[in-house]
Formats: sequence, C-alpha cells, structure tokens
Amino acid sequence: MSGSVWMLIVFLITISIGVPIPICAGIATAVGLYFLDIPFALLAQTGFQGYEPFPLLTIPLFILSGRLMQSGGMAERLIDVADKMVGSFKGGLGQVTVVGCGFFSALCGSGPATTAAIGTVTIPAMKKENYSNRFAGGIAAAGGALGTMIPPSNMLIMYALVAEESIPRLFLGGVVPGIVISLLLIMIVWFVARLKGFGGHRDSFNFRALLIATWRGKWAIGAPLLVLGGIYAGFFTPTEAAGVSVFYALFVGLVVHKELDVEKILEALKFTALFGGLLLILGPTIAFGQLITLYDIPIQVESILTAITTNPFFVLLLIGIFFMIVGMFMDSLAQIVIFTPVLLPVAKNIGVDPIFFGVFVALTCEIGFLTPPVGANLFVSARILDDKIEEMSIGVLPFALAYVIVLIAFCISQDWVVWLPNFFYGISK
Repeated sequence: MSGSVWMLIVFLITISIGVPIPICAGIATAVGLYFLDIPFALLAQTGFQGYEPFPLLTIPLFILSGRLMQSGGMAERLIDVADKMVGSFKGGLGQVTVVGCGFFSALCGSGPATTAAIGTVTIPAMKKENYSNRFAGGIAAAGGALGTMIPPSNMLIMYALVAEESIPRLFLGGVVPGIVISLLLIMIVWFVARLKGFGGHRDSFNFRALLIATWRGKWAIGAPLLVLGGIYAGFFTPTEAAGVSVFYALFVGLVVHKELDVEKILEALKFTALFGGLLLILGPTIAFGQLITLYDIPIQVESILTAITTNPFFVLLLIGIFFMIVGMFMDSLAQIVIFTPVLLPVAKNIGVDPIFFGVFVALTCEIGFLTPPVGANLFVSARILDDKIEEMSIGVLPFALAYVIVLIAFCISQDWVVWLPNFFYGISK
C-alpha cells in the first residue's frame, strides 16, 4: 500500500478510538513523512510556521471582545432591540432569538459563543411562554450558527489563512447569505409557532419603543459599525480591528455601562484561553494538509469526483455533503485546515471563485454545528436547558432546512454570493 493509504488508515483508526484530532493528524503526518523518506523535523517546522501568521491573532481577539461585550451588557441591549423589532409577532421570542443572534454574530464571530450569549437570556424567557425544550433549544442553536457566516467570522478568518485569501473579501461574501439565512429562520419560527400555538408576546409593534431601545443599545450597535466600517474604510486591518473591538468592549463595559469588573474580565480571559486553545490544532493539521498535496491527493480526489460527474452543481453538492458528514464527527476548524488544501484546487478547476468557496465551506460548517454527535451549538443549548442533546437534535431539524436550502442555492449559482465583494474590490483573480 502507498504512503497516502497508510496515512488515511492511521488517521481514521486514531480518530475512531477517540484520539484528539491534532494528535491524529500529527501521527498520520509522521507516517506519511516516513514513506516519503522526509525528515520528521518537517513536522515541527511546518507546525511552527502554522502559528506564525499575524492575522491568526484575529480569532482569539474577537472571541475576547465578544465575551467582554456579553459580560458588559451589550448582548442584553441587543436582545432588547430585537424584542422591540419582532417580539410582538407570532413566535415573537423565537424571532427575537434569531435577530439577537444575528446582531451578536457581528460582535464575536463564533457560533457556539453566539448561542451561549443569546440563548442564556432568551431560552428561559421562551420556557416561561411554554415553548417546548426542543423548539427553544433548536432556535438558539440554529440562530447561533449565524456566527459562522455573518462577519467577523472565525471560520472565514481560518479559511483565509489556509487558502491565502483576503479576509475583508470573505467577510463581505458572508453578508448576503447571512441575511438570507436569518430571514428563512424567522419564517420557519413563525410557521412552527403558528402551527404549535407558541404565541406572540406582550404589546403590538411600537416604533417609539424601538427607537428608545435602539438608543439604549447604541453602543452595542456601534461595535460592528466601528469594526467593519474601519476595515472597509481602510483605517485598520482585520487584526487591528479585532484589537480595537477589545478596547471598545472594555471602554463600554467599564465606563459607559459600568457592568464590567475585574472578576468578569478575568473570566473573559479564561474563556478566551480555553476557546482559543482550539487553535492548537493548527500546527499538526497544517503539516497534514501540506503532506496531502505532496501525495497529489487533490488530483486523485478531483479524478474521483469528475468520474462521477463534471457538472459544477453536482460537484459542489458532493463536496457539501462530504463536509456535512465529516462535520458530524470533526471540529469545524480542523475541517477547514485539513480539507481546504484538498478540495480548493478541485473547486478552482471547475470554475469556482475561491472567495465563494470559503463562504460555501463556512455554510457547511454551520450545518456541522447543528448535527450530533459533535454539534457544538446543540451542546450549548442542551446545557442551558439541562436537557438531552438528542432533544436538541430533533428540535433543530426544521431550522437546518434553512441552511440546506441556502446550500442548494450556493450550488446553483455563486454570483449572488460574490457580487458584494466584487462590487467593493473588483473581480477576484
């Protein structure tokens, strides 16, 4: 058997017995290096290089700023704005959860963090209005997945680093799909709530109340405007923007809202350290991805796919199905680092824009957040509700339909995804 086959066998065996993915990738890479007669020092060198890119700081900084904004009262104010916007409609609190997740996604860039920040507030409120655990948990999990699509998205940042693409272009590519998914989720909440009798709550829509809530939440609303506006106006890079968002969160939490204290800041730092520890997968998985290209695995994968079909729609659909299946068992960051070097060349060869492909991969990762047994958002919702993840898995099914619909729309056309980055930056080369 060839070295590439042994790599795959070792990788699958180590994953199946519960070895952490970074170690699986490291062991499989060592096997591959052995068959190519390449010194094992390459594994250490490539791993070190994986942690070198300065933009990598963007991810933990956005995680930190999102946590500080949650602890500093911004999440609560965003929920209040969402409540005044859509809270009076049928299934109002569910719609508030979706809109709140959309708002908060623009602050932190993380799906599980968005689910936790918004779900902690809205899930108990939904329970008081007799929403079932399945429905309440499913809404929060599905809404939280918007954190992977709406900029600043950690998944898009990771893809940009691996594929060496523009972070600002990828952020713009996620805007329109993020809005479309949000609207679909709101429609599904309304339909299911009407079917099950989960009612609109409190008063009818009041424009004056919305203005008051918006003014009260102006500092929270101003955060994405400052961060994303600063990036596209050319005032600072995405990494610098992440640093600015941390200082903004500290200023608002300490000086304006006065809800941050030393204990909450230390908790946010601890949360960031634990969450940012996921980046440890980078070293061995980047080495694994590079070795895959040395074995010409992208060419082999392309030949397999094109033997099945040469139609770009079906090729993208097959890639999407592959990512969704893998997402049931593997963390999304690991998916991006390992499989982007394999599948991006295939996508380029069928005429797919690399910016579009990054947003497409982020979409499949969103679906992965909603599928057991490694559906991170489902675990967060289950923990908030103190219920079983199986219940959350059932409750999220109607909302997963929204993501599948958008996935099919991606496969049909890429123009509607890339038109915004192309409008601002011109056609990518």
